[in-house]
Amino acid sequence: MTHPEYILTISCLDQRGIVHRVSGFLADHGCNIIDSAQFGDAQSKLFFMRVHFSSEDTSVTDEALRADFAVLGGLLNMDWELHDAAAKPRVMLMVSKIGHCLNDLLFRYKSGLLPVEIPAIVSNHTDFYQLAASYNIPFHHLPLAAGASEDAKLAQEARILEIVEANQIDLVVLARYMQILSPSMCAALKGRAINIHHSFLPSFKGAKPYYQAHDRGVKLIGATAHFVTSDLDEGPIIEQGVERVDHSMGPDTLTAIGRDIESVVLARAVKWFTEHRILLNGHKTVIFN
Repeated sequence: MTHPEYILTISCLDQRGIVHRVSGFLADHGCNIIDSAQFGDAQSKLFFMRVHFSSEDTSVTDEALRADFAVLGGLLNMDWELHDAAAKPRVMLMVSKIGHCLNDLLFRYKSGLLPVEIPAIVSNHTDFYQLAASYNIPFHHLPLAAGASEDAKLAQEARILEIVEANQIDLVVLARYMQILSPSMCAALKGRAINIHHSFLPSFKGAKPYYQAHDRGVKLIGATAHFVTSDLDEGPIIEQGVERVDHSMGPDTLTAIGRDIESVVLARAVKWFTEHRILLNGHKTVIFN
């Protein structure tokens, strides 16, 4: 008999006895812990915990488990979430005209390496509608002209949020979507939108950053995946990657290496999110690998 499995994530003020009370609760409700990780941050005074467990007592329903834990969560003033480990998060991908991250995520999804559902791809260009069709994923073209008015931008973002709501999206991934989101859009997607950018920012802004880096003779290139906030490219960092380069490599080679790093770093961040391994800690994150 297969028992249902859950992932419990917790954050609260650090105090004695949290692990004991959580593990005791699970034992009392017929649950078996499969793996567990915890971290106490001395700076923020917060405690973080992720528990993967199976529910082996058939008399304990999902509703009862959640209702009973809500009581403990209230007593310890916890921010907590209980996820069905078998459920596949619903992810919406957004892209403009550069497709390496999109292509990589779609391949991982199709091959089963990324356990998600992808009910929508959104773009302000039409470059990748055929790619979306090859995966049988609805493609939403929401154009936004260069120099568009604020009203036009907000109207386009309202349509994006309609797609998010209609498809019950858990995570929005900016897979090289080259539009700055408004503060209201960032607020609406707080904690459930991930962006990828090269790690040269803010040193090399604007077009062709790898060409700028080549002109400066950089020795390391890299990428950063982070949560989206209204502070451009400064949201809580989830994952980073770097690669050494040298004088013999031209700007096209640097660009190719950089795109590989961006794809891998973004895929890791998305996978960790879907496995409920990322907990926010102010302007930082706690990642339970």
